[in-house]
Amino acid sequence: MHPILFHFGRFVLPTFGVLAAAGLMLALSLSLRTAAMVRLDPEALWNAGLFAIVSALVSSRLLLVIANFKSFLSYPLLILALPSLTATGILLTLLATLVYLRFKRLPLLTTLDAWAPCATLVWAFLAFGHLAEGSDPGLISTLPWKILSPTGGAYLHPVALYAALAALLITEAALIALRRKAEAGRTVALALAASGVAQFCISFFRHPSFASDESPFFNVLDPIQWVSLGMVLAAGVIYIQTVPLALQSHAPEVPEHHAL
Repeated sequence: MHPILFHFGRFVLPTFGVLAAAGLMLALSLSLRTAAMVRLDPEALWNAGLFAIVSALVSSRLLLVIANFKSFLSYPLLILALPSLTATGILLTLLATLVYLRFKRLPLLTTLDAWAPCATLVWAFLAFGHLAEGSDPGLISTLPWKILSPTGGAYLHPVALYAALAALLITEAALIALRRKAEAGRTVALALAASGVAQFCISFFRHPSFASDESPFFNVLDPIQWVSLGMVLAAGVIYIQTVPLALQSHAPEVPEHHAL
């Protein structure tokens, strides 16, 4: 494990930050290619992706400052450097991005199709980052590909590596779906369903993180498992929406009868 990529004096370059930045830049570059596959303006999709990234950074930092305002006044740089991407921040980012797409008149399902392999590519790089810093511990393993625990003394499942490999496979599957010119929404539905199933299965090799004993939902399943099921449900809803479009596109043309 290599949590620090470069260290010189007080300057520290974390491996996770470098991989996350590299993943975002590669995803934006990939969006230029996927935009052409779905016949969208590559520049418009690039700008939309950049807007989503900036929205995530701004909303996460804003929520962090609001939640730790007194500490922020005393240690602003330290607070802003903390990891802060929460469920609320993701929700605000999604809402802001949807408003942006509506304002720019970008078709929602087609845009999501083009973004699907880009998002899973970012997921792969984030997983590699977690693997490098040892921040996604797995359960104890006796398999040959086990890794040493960051605290030492035990060998664990490399769940971050499992997630990275799953993300790369889903990225390739999404690109194949785009090349086959499937109906709008089919690619993002595929990526959502596959990612949800992958995360759900990987969670069985990860340390559980039950949020609260007061919540009956989190006593049944781990929070990430509920999120995974939600992704599969969202994929099903999107897929159902694409069925009428597919029937309409494959419907035979009825010849017009002209009166004599």
